[in-house]
Amino acid sequence: MFDLITVGHFAIDLIKSPKIASPQPTIGGSPTYASIAAAKLGAKVSVISKVGEDFKKKYVEWLKANDVDLSGLKQVKSSATTRFVLTYRNGQRKLQLEDRAPPISMQDIPDSLQTKALHVAPIANEIQDTVITELRRITEILSLDPQGFVRTFDEKGNMHPRMWKANQALSQVDIYKSSSREVRTVTRVKELPLAMREVRDYGAKIVMVTRGMKGTILLVDGEFYQIPACKPMVFRDPTGAGDAFIGAFLAEYLQRKEPLWCACVGSAASSFVVEGIGPAVFGEKEETYTRAKRIYEKGLKQLSI
Repeated sequence: MFDLITVGHFAIDLIKSPKIASPQPTIGGSPTYASIAAAKLGAKVSVISKVGEDFKKKYVEWLKANDVDLSGLKQVKSSATTRFVLTYRNGQRKLQLEDRAPPISMQDIPDSLQTKALHVAPIANEIQDTVITELRRITEILSLDPQGFVRTFDEKGNMHPRMWKANQALSQVDIYKSSSREVRTVTRVKELPLAMREVRDYGAKIVMVTRGMKGTILLVDGEFYQIPACKPMVFRDPTGAGDAFIGAFLAEYLQRKEPLWCACVGSAASSFVVEGIGPAVFGEKEETYTRAKRIYEKGLKQLSI
């Protein structure tokens, strides 16, 4: 029995920005950041993912050293791992797809799978919609980050927004997390509060929209709350911050802690990730709690929107 399994592709990322003098390939993808953030808080984590022959042994060893179970990882012969070039400039990110691993289907889900929570987090439209319905049957809590469902890529690998028929998937979800742009794309509703309410109306108990250093908007029990961004010691790279947020949130939520506290822990976990390049920095449990308490104890603003 696992606490959390993340479903989606690992990636090999090349991250470019004015703050990075010599970009080097690094492991990435939602399973990396969400799993390790949750594991640092004591959760027992695993993944369901596919990679290619180019997924180095050092990546496997590093994940295992960070307490990520890889029994659900399949390395596919004669295939490549999903690869991105991420270019940050003037506060904007350009995402370019260079390779894509084979898609994840129900045949990749072990029959013996047992977990308290499943987090569905595609990065390049690699998960079939029908998989979400099947996963709903084997977990208490189903979480979704739809980023990979609302992306399409042209012949040069450049990313563009994609409309996604989300109705069936959203009706299965307990917890939803995305960026503000993505929730508007999913719902086709421009006003952020209305878009979040629409996701809630499909059945999600908790809806979260992350907005970088502007913090996170949380909708729970019909009320909106502003969760401030936790200030990092230094800001180097935002890659994976949202994935670390939801991984930490779920780790706390599985301990039956209140959603506002869980969101503060998510904010704290993401603040460590941005201090390094790629997944180089994660806070230990007590470090993360210390930062989370600074937000929580100041009182969280309820929004009238």
